[in-house]
Formats: sequence, structure tokens, C-alpha cells
Amino acid sequence: MPIIPPPTPAPSPPPHQPSFRRSDQESFTHLTNFASLSPAARQRQLHALIQECTPSELLFLSTTIAPLLKRDFLRALPPEVSLYILSFIDDPRTLSRAALVSKYWNGLLKDEYLWKTMCIRHGLSRDADAVESYRREQLLEDTVVSGSSASTSSAPADASHSALFSPRGLQPPRLENGDFPYRKFFVHEYIRTSKWLTQGKLLRTHRAWLHPHPPDPNMPGQLPQDVGQGQANSAIPTSIAIDARWVVVGLANSRIHVFSARTGVLSRTLIGHDAGVWAVALVSEGGTPVGGDTVRYPCEGDPRVAGVPQDEALPPALRTAVGLDGVHGLSRTRPQKGMPDPFADEGKVKQPPTGKPSYPGGASDGWGQPSALVVSGGCDKELRIWDVKSGYCIYTLRGHTSTVRCLKVLHGRPLAVSGSRDRTVRVWDVQRGRLLRVLEGHTQSVRCLDVCGNRIVSGSYDCTCRIWDVDTGACLHVLRGHYHQIYTVAFDGVRIASGGLDTTVRVWDAATGACLALLQGHTALVCQLQLTPSMLVTGGSDGRVITFTLRGSTFAVVQRLAAHDSSVSGLQLDERFLVTSGNDGRVRLYEFERGGSGADGAAGDDAQCRFVRDMCEPSESVWKVAYTRETCAILSKKFGKMVVEIWSFKP
Repeated sequence: MPIIPPPTPAPSPPPHQPSFRRSDQESFTHLTNFASLSPAARQRQLHALIQECTPSELLFLSTTIAPLLKRDFLRALPPEVSLYILSFIDDPRTLSRAALVSKYWNGLLKDEYLWKTMCIRHGLSRDADAVESYRREQLLEDTVVSGSSASTSSAPADASHSALFSPRGLQPPRLENGDFPYRKFFVHEYIRTSKWLTQGKLLRTHRAWLHPHPPDPNMPGQLPQDVGQGQANSAIPTSIAIDARWVVVGLANSRIHVFSARTGVLSRTLIGHDAGVWAVALVSEGGTPVGGDTVRYPCEGDPRVAGVPQDEALPPALRTAVGLDGVHGLSRTRPQKGMPDPFADEGKVKQPPTGKPSYPGGASDGWGQPSALVVSGGCDKELRIWDVKSGYCIYTLRGHTSTVRCLKVLHGRPLAVSGSRDRTVRVWDVQRGRLLRVLEGHTQSVRCLDVCGNRIVSGSYDCTCRIWDVDTGACLHVLRGHYHQIYTVAFDGVRIASGGLDTTVRVWDAATGACLALLQGHTALVCQLQLTPSMLVTGGSDGRVITFTLRGSTFAVVQRLAAHDSSVSGLQLDERFLVTSGNDGRVRLYEFERGGSGADGAAGDDAQCRFVRDMCEPSESVWKVAYTRETCAILSKKFGKMVVEIWSFKP
């Protein structure tokens, strides 16, 4: 049976509103007479009229007159003056709210000059890594979007994740080629920083038993456990490397796990080493070769020790992976050549003449190869080169006669440098798979090394550091002064910092080899170091983290942090944050407080650290921590398991 809806009631009559028709002859006469009066007479008549009005009539006058008295001061001024006034606003949220006032204000606040000023004021102009990282991400996204732009041309170009920067607020203008989107860049960095300060998103948590259970002899198909390996079979993480796309973890059970930095998923497990992996390095895909085309002009080695290249036996897919065949197509992953520096008129930290320092996360820039690569070494005395995309082992490099203890890859060059307990430092061509040089001079195990451009700094248990030229193999300087084993070194191209078992830190001049300072403050082994252009940060087994200024010649202590109750197991900092981990099971985040306003208050200018928060739940111990701008990996021990947590701070 059909259901008949009830009839819709008639609308209620609107309230009575007065009607003012110009046909009223009397009102028209009054208006004409009022218009002919002098200003003083008009004011007297209005005053007399107001005195005769009732309260309801006065309310009507007020609501009618108030909108007529409003003035848009920004519209009344020339645009240049309006932009100059708005440039004094420090809080970006105020600019975002102002964009909601009117269409004219919204259009005025599209001006990129305002957001360039905001970037400079918040210190983003000094962060060249942030600019390059943003450009790489934007180029990659533009490439993906351009393929489907025909079907989605009506979609908005900018989907912000913050209510203050919503589409109904500021709408970014369409920029011409070569223009830098200062507003979008600032919004991206602002949201990313806010997530670091509050809490990011936990992408994945991976767990594995530290010690595998012995096989059950009653279960068929199980192999007996290897005798004599014991602890070597444990899944303790020994090394980590991270970039914008991958997180690589080396384990004491000879395996290497590769996780996606964007999703947290375990992408690959690299199996091939016969013993524990003690060092890993990650070579990012793409990049710009340093020193010319590596295919036409391969790296030259010492003819007395150089090995035979292995690239002729590679299948085509692996030749392409290491960049030997001409399938590059890398414009989508690296900034275009000739793109100007958007903050070229601001003060920038110049790179040292020797080249670009290494990244603290263990990754390096590629030389133009289309695939990311992993270089690993360990107790089996071998170096292995892996293709991350396929998981295949490209090369196995032999030459060391003892455990490979440390490993670095140079930026933009297919050169890997390894240090071993056999007391040598070796230089390898990872693109063609051969040994280039053997750097001899240390009398005990090489424990640590760092690279910058074409210079290598190695630290040894013989209490010395050595500076090497990677192209000639010459030992340029021997740094003597420590009276106990050296465990860590840091090198920025200008200065060298070394720390070890004698609880001291020494700072050296890389050009002359002279000792510039002897820094004290730790009461146990100094196991963590990082250099910035204006600051040195150290971490020790006493749980302390100490920051020193590198301005002037005093190398004074800026701050002493009682960061952990046990040894500091990891330390990393950038222009804004300091992250530390310890054997007490905690990962702590500190923020550098800016000493002044504007660009002069950049982090590292003798800035103090303030504790922000613990980055994860307490655990039994934290072995490693490493991060990039948008991803952080934490390796810890919980309930007898190795736990890998991957956090994202991507806007």
C-alpha cells in the first residue's frame, strides 16, 4: 500500500519590516532640505533627532551605522605598504587566520615574499638539507602527478593537513618555472616540526627473538643448531643506516633487514654473510656524480694491490643497478641542474674545500645509479654490495684478513672505505667490484672512521688517528695525543674530533694535524661524537651528553646533560633537535632553544637544549637510534626480543 507523505505546511509569514519608499513625498522633502544644510547645521539636526529616538530606534541606528564605519586599512593602503606591515607578524598562524578575513586579504597573503621572510625568521633559510629534501620530494610527487593530470586536472594542488592551513584559507598561487614555493615549504616544515614536538605516527613495530630456540630433535625437517656460535647467532642489531626511503639494520646473526622508511614494512632480508654483520652503509639512489662520469672514467687504484673488476660478469639488471648501463632517468629524484638557491641572499654555512661531510645516519648520496645500494661488512672478513630493489648480492669483495669493523661510502663517488681488525683501511670500487688501495700504518685494530670529500680519518686502538687522501692513498697526518684506545671520530672537513677510553675528547686541525683542544668532562669511555659547523656534541658511557661551542678558540662547555642512567648508545642532532638513546632503555628528544629572534637565532649558536619528551615507551635497553627529517628508527630490547620501531613525522 503506498505511503502518502503529509502535506507540507505553508511557510510562516515573515516579521513585519518597515518599508522605506522614495515615493513618500514628505520623506523626500526632509532629505532634500537636510542635504542643503551646512555641516554644522546637519550635526545640530542629527543631534536633535537622536534625542527624540526611542531605545529600539537607537538600536536600529547603531546596527545600520556600524557597518558603514568599517574600513579595510589594508585595502586603503598601497600593496607594498600592506605587505610591509604584514611582514612584522611573527606567528604563522596569525597570517593563516588573516587569510580568512576577505578575498582581498587572501590574495594579499599569497605573496611569497611574506613566507620567505617567515622562513628566514624561523631559521629555515640556513637549513640547506631541508630545502634539497623538499625539492626532491616535490619533484618526485610532480612526476607522479603529471602522469595522471589529464584525469584529475580539477583536483586541488595542495591538500594541507592542518586546519590553520586549510584550502579555504590560504590558496597558493600558481608559480612559474624556477620559482620556489616558500609558503608550501614553510607549511611543510612547520607541520613536520610540530609532529616532532608532540608525537609522530608509529608506522610499524617489528619483533624478533634475540636468541632462537634450539630445534626440537623430535620434529622432522629441523637442522641441528650450529655448535660454537652461541651468542653470534643472536639477533642483536650492530649497525644501522637510514635515508628518506630505506632503513637498513645489520644483525649479529649475519642477516641484514631492509625496511621501508615510508611504510615501515620489512621489504628485504639480505642473506649471504657467513658471520655477524658489524657495519652497513646505504647509498641512496640517484644523486650527481662527483668528479665526472664514473662509467667513462672509472676510479683508478694502486696498481700494486688493485683487484680485477668483476662487472663484466654481471647480468644486465645488476649492471643497471650500479649505474654501469645508461638507464638513468633520475631527474625525478634529484633537483634539476641550475635551480637557484631560494635563500641565496642569506648567510649560509659554506662547505669545506675537501667536499661534503658524511651524513650521521649512515647514508650517502649516490653517483647517479637508479637503485639504492647497501654495502655491508662483518666477521666473515668480506664486503658485500647489495641491490635493495631486488635483494641480490652484486659483489663479494675479499681482502681483509680479520673482522670488518667500520664502513663509509663517499658522497657522489662509488668508493667505499672499510676499517678492520687486521689494522688496515681499504678503499673499494663498489661500482665495478674491486679493491683499489690498502692504507697501512696503524699498528692495532681500526675501530672507527669518517670521510669528507676525498679525505679519510681513521681511529685505532693504537691511540692514534690518521688522515688519508683517498685518491693517492697517502697518509697526510698522524694525530697523536690519546693515551688509550680510540673508539669514535667525527670529521667535517675542517676539524676532527676523537674520543676514546681515556675519557677525553681531542679536537684537531684537519689541514695541519695540530691539536686544537683537549676537552674533558666525561668520567668514562667517550663513545659518541658529532660535529656541526658551530658545535661539538659528545656522549659517554657515564650517561652524560656534553655540548661544546666551536666558536673562537676556547671550545667552552655550553651544556652538560644528564641524559641517561647508563651508557649513551646513540646520538644524533641537526639544526633544531638532539636525539639520544641509552642502555637505560630510553630515547630522549631535546630541542635547541633559539637565543635570539630572526635568522641570527639559529640552532647551534651556543644554544641551550631543553628536554621535550621521551620518543618511545621505556625498554630494557636501546641499541641504536637514527633519523632523517621525516623518519626515526629505534632498535631496542623488550621482553627478550629485538624490537624495531619506525616512526614517521611526514606532514
